[in-house]
Amino acid sequence: MDRDARIEATIPALRRFAFSLLRDRHAADDLVQDSLERALGSWHLRRAEGDLKAWLFTILYNTHIDGRRREARRARLLGEIAGLAEQATPQDAPDHAVQFTEVLRHLDALPEEQRAILLLVGVEGLGYEETARVLGVPVGTVMSRLSRGRERLRRLTEEGGDTPAAGARLRVVG
Repeated sequence: MDRDARIEATIPALRRFAFSLLRDRHAADDLVQDSLERALGSWHLRRAEGDLKAWLFTILYNTHIDGRRREARRARLLGEIAGLAEQATPQDAPDHAVQFTEVLRHLDALPEEQRAILLLVGVEGLGYEETARVLGVPVGTVMSRLSRGRERLRRLTEEGGDTPAAGARLRVVG
């Protein structure tokens, strides 16, 4: 049996396992797809004599754990940003709270690839090359996603009305 047929034969079991982890059919299907993409991308690393089904289940589970960790980091970062809003001086508190809320809402509306780069470059202060290494993408991809993300965030902010965040900009790191 060829590689594709062997992988295809495991998909129902992978979907069942993903659903048991997530309890959401759409999220489970996304997890299976992400896992299969990882498997195909690292096919050359697989031991030929190893159990394909076990290898695919391992990839799926590790992909699931990676996603949970990513969400936990994101929630922690959002909590830290929300905490900054609470630290505003009393006279500025309402304006700062609105600004932070709007920025968070607009960031949340961005695709994850753009949001991650905006946060790494604009909030964490990483350079383009360092961001590329963290995300495992070429520097050119970082630059184009950053540009698209900044533009989309600007449009979202402008469409959001006259909030204090309307003029907010992320700094450029060279």
